[in-house]
Amino acid sequence: MTEVTTSGIPRIGDTAPDFRALTTQGEIQFSEWQKGSWVILFSHPADFTPVCSTELTEFAKRSAEFEKRNTKLIGLSIDSIHSHLAWRENLKQILDVEIGYPMIADISMDVSSKFGMIHPGASATATVRSVFVIDPKRTIRALVYYPMNVGRNVDEVMRLLTALQTADQNACATPVNWKPGEKVIVPPPRTEG
Repeated sequence: MTEVTTSGIPRIGDTAPDFRALTTQGEIQFSEWQKGSWVILFSHPADFTPVCSTELTEFAKRSAEFEKRNTKLIGLSIDSIHSHLAWRENLKQILDVEIGYPMIADISMDVSSKFGMIHPGASATATVRSVFVIDPKRTIRALVYYPMNVGRNVDEVMRLLTALQTADQNACATPVNWKPGEKVIVPPPRTEG
């Protein structure tokens, strides 16, 4: 596997870039923080915005479901740690939702550049909505990008994560529109010749 060190978009099968960053839960070294867990790393364009607020709170409301799947959530934007902390408190007061996962303050755009989250055609000063599914070996298993004006579907993020974990555990593939509990596709046995 190759670790991506350029500002390009990492690809499926690449090792997720490692980084040190300040978060709402203190400074982390990603490779240490992630150890042994799946990770959903997602970016949002800006703190205190309506669509981003709905996404952060939905991930928070569903965090127990992710935890059951050995998956950590971590958000990112290029806002300051002070902005993140104030926004987190604002969401708790207004929507009564506790954001229990860390949010990366990426003012330098170092992390967002490593993950290809800045798309100059959309904005040179904000991250697009991206989702990276990273397995316990720090391999990027899936990535999804959304435009700034369309919110993510957390049900689909959960379905994607569950499909990847099911495929790994059962050496199978999942068909179109697959949902947990439905039939999977088992490859034919290999013959030695």
